[in-house]
Amino acid sequence: MRIRPGDRVALVAPAGPIPPELLTTAIELVESWGLRPVTYPSATAAHARASYLSGDDRVRADDVQQAWCDPDIAGVFCIRGGYGAVRVLDLLDRDAMAAAEPKPLYGSSDITALHEWFREQLGVPTWFTPMLSTRVMVEDDAARDALRTAVLEPDSVRAWTSDHAVTLVEGRAEGRLIGGNLSLLSMTTGARGRPRLDNSGCIALLEDFTEQTYRIDGYLHTLLRSGWFDGVSGVALGSWARCSPVDEIHALCVEVLGPLGIPLVGELGFGHGPAAHSIPLGVPGVLLAEDSPSLQLVPVEDPLSHSLSSSGRLDR
Repeated sequence: MRIRPGDRVALVAPAGPIPPELLTTAIELVESWGLRPVTYPSATAAHARASYLSGDDRVRADDVQQAWCDPDIAGVFCIRGGYGAVRVLDLLDRDAMAAAEPKPLYGSSDITALHEWFREQLGVPTWFTPMLSTRVMVEDDAARDALRTAVLEPDSVRAWTSDHAVTLVEGRAEGRLIGGNLSLLSMTTGARGRPRLDNSGCIALLEDFTEQTYRIDGYLHTLLRSGWFDGVSGVALGSWARCSPVDEIHALCVEVLGPLGIPLVGELGFGHGPAAHSIPLGVPGVLLAEDSPSLQLVPVEDPLSHSLSSSGRLDR
């Protein structure tokens, strides 16, 4: 399913609460793209105990599931991060959602928990993008334009880099794109009922926000010890906004991931930093770790027409 002007799209909040003025920003922005936003209850809900959650777990889970299963909804925007998406995973009805026609799902940060669930349980691609109800959509023209392009012209962008991109370990890697926010990947890797996916030949995307080097060190070792990096063909690092100095983080990643003997690139421009890219997950790509490092997509007719086998590999 492709999103076109006039389509209805869902605005859901699977994690943190939405400031009212930023919900208005999201609605107005989607309308400016010629789309018809449908605001689900979680976008305005409040949790009885936890001010860091946008409503009860069941409310947030139901919104994700109903938006995904509604054939009249062309795409699902997770419009805020924070924390809480991991709490809805066990409340989703996998069979009901697997029976629905795939559609684009957008979000980043805490929404990485959903990206992982969608690839593990449903085997469908998703989009790692800035979110509508954030200051980014108000203040960052480049990130806002990139999201619009991803939504309405997804075939027009096939490569990503940044002015600060740097090769940390040289080489070339091919594989399906996986990953997202590092701390969330660590948080979900040991989840109850999680199938052991084969990440062989995949390119891992990693970024984070407000984390110190020692915590990033711990997240990386959690993923290493769990086998998440087994067989990964390359690693692309995004931004480390409000984290420890980026050179310090890059040195850590070389120390911890360098022994894998795979290409490693830093500062590719996705994540919480300025001018953040919108990048599809679950589709085949190429990581070029060379003088001008970049991430490129392997041409396919329609990324959303592909599925993932139970092993986690992309079926053509």
